[in-house]
Amino acid sequence: MAELLSPHVLREYALLADGERGVIIGPRGDCCWMCLPRWDSPAVFSSLLGGNGVYAVSPDHPRFVWGGRYEQGSLIWRSRWVTTDGIVECREALAFPGDPHTAVLLRRIRALDGPAKMRIALEVRAGFGTAPMSELRCRDGVWTGRSGPHRFRWTGAGEATRRGDGPLQAVVEVVPGRDHDLVLELCDQELPTDPARPNDAWRDTESAWAAAVPTISGSLADADAQTAYAVLRGLTSSGGGMVAAATMSLPERAEQGRNYDYRYCWIRDQCYAGQAVAAAGAHPLVDDAVRFVSERVLTDGPGLKPAYCITGDLVPEEQDLDHLPGYPGGTVKTGNWVTDQFQLDAFGEALLLLAAAGRLDRLDTGHWRAVQTLVESIEKRWREPDAGIWEIDDRRWAHSRLTCAAGLRRISEVAPARQGAQWQRLADLLVADTNSDCLHPDGRWQRAPDDPGIDAALLIPSIRGAIPATDPRSIATTAAVRTDLGRHGFVYRFQPGEQPLGESEGAFLLCGFLMALADHQQGNNLAAVRWFERNRTACGPPGLFTEEFDIGQRQLRGNLPQAFVHALLFEAAHRLTDGSGPCVGTGTG
Repeated sequence: MAELLSPHVLREYALLADGERGVIIGPRGDCCWMCLPRWDSPAVFSSLLGGNGVYAVSPDHPRFVWGGRYEQGSLIWRSRWVTTDGIVECREALAFPGDPHTAVLLRRIRALDGPAKMRIALEVRAGFGTAPMSELRCRDGVWTGRSGPHRFRWTGAGEATRRGDGPLQAVVEVVPGRDHDLVLELCDQELPTDPARPNDAWRDTESAWAAAVPTISGSLADADAQTAYAVLRGLTSSGGGMVAAATMSLPERAEQGRNYDYRYCWIRDQCYAGQAVAAAGAHPLVDDAVRFVSERVLTDGPGLKPAYCITGDLVPEEQDLDHLPGYPGGTVKTGNWVTDQFQLDAFGEALLLLAAAGRLDRLDTGHWRAVQTLVESIEKRWREPDAGIWEIDDRRWAHSRLTCAAGLRRISEVAPARQGAQWQRLADLLVADTNSDCLHPDGRWQRAPDDPGIDAALLIPSIRGAIPATDPRSIATTAAVRTDLGRHGFVYRFQPGEQPLGESEGAFLLCGFLMALADHQQGNNLAAVRWFERNRTACGPPGLFTEEFDIGQRQLRGNLPQAFVHALLFEAAHRLTDGSGPCVGTGTG
């Protein structure tokens, strides 16, 4: 059991997701992270962070190697192990789409070229590993039990046994031509009367994924773009909210105290995803993003929070979970202090999202009320310092003001002429104000009036249309990011004080894809493709991306999978095949 609780490097983990919650699964078939009933609930499997609770399926063999892949256009995962005796696979998925109260974890074991014995272990531990299994019963080969407030039912392992208060364990033999199904149902209410039927659940899940993920063709990387869409869909709940990542407390830098809980919906990230998908057409994820963001805007207006729970509730305050050892190099924190911040650029990103939806004719009267609320909020608050895109300290960040200008310009293009003219004038005012205190002597944008540094986020204003791509300020900013923040085909966010790049944090994969978009927009097409291709290598076999990439050690850093990285990969894969360039700026600021 000890080897099942030991963590792996992040590149080896895959994600199963049904929109309401997710499962992180490692190369030993170890489901090591799952929260129930929703993304930000306490975990029932927490061995990823050193806690109790795991669900594993792996060969009962002393020597094996692992591989795996997603089935096209889905988050149906196939783990594959090659032993010295043969090859065996386990097909795995959360039944999709998910029910808000009940999760159904499907696992189908298949021997490919000879009999194989498989070790199975199940330990459901609610409350981040604090609540042991209780009320265990096995009737007609079906296990039922409880853990904390949750009930579970497990079929396919009637022969399992338990020692003391440890996991249920079994060894099953599979032979070619006869699959072995395991179905685990977990619920925060009474379980459905009838157990889930494996064949029906698999058929429904396959059909639902086929309907949810469009076929991608003609992009720069069709397979990767389709996986990215599947990841974004898997992270998006039935209410439209998309969590930033499935995990919490995976360190961005070992022993630096920088590990956060990303199981919430950031307005900015949701807007990135909606804009990215809109580049390929009017797909459902655009409507999901518009719905969730518009509802938050209409509810909170100028007090819009940077992030919310998928229910629309406020993100809880950050607190330590001292009973969990944590992923190596990090400590365990739940909640996030983001609720107390003001992030001006979120208003601009929301306008950019709604403008993208407007170009696809996806806005109704309620959405236009949200547009008006956003414009009024910018008018009211644009002079205030804010925490900015990187959530650091309150300043008058150039990126925040310019992103609002970009949003105003883009929404004006799909608005009635009179309103559009008014919003263009407000955009002109924001650009002029930023120019007055954030134009560096070198002719590029600088981070803030009191910070002359370059920041990769300053690529966004020209990409999104605050000022034209041909404006000397856009050209100078792109050149500065390329020279000062680019290393080995990757891009860092900003220069961290006196430390060399790479010492305080990894390369930021979002910024690498932004650099691809910026170079493409300015006609540097070969350079754009190089940025794109380099940054899409920063993943493991499942093709999942974290927030940062350690160039020296070639390791993923941070929570998994990071939604906005998948969003920008998806967008760049589509935009870079467009000879006209993405979102060419039309502003005159």
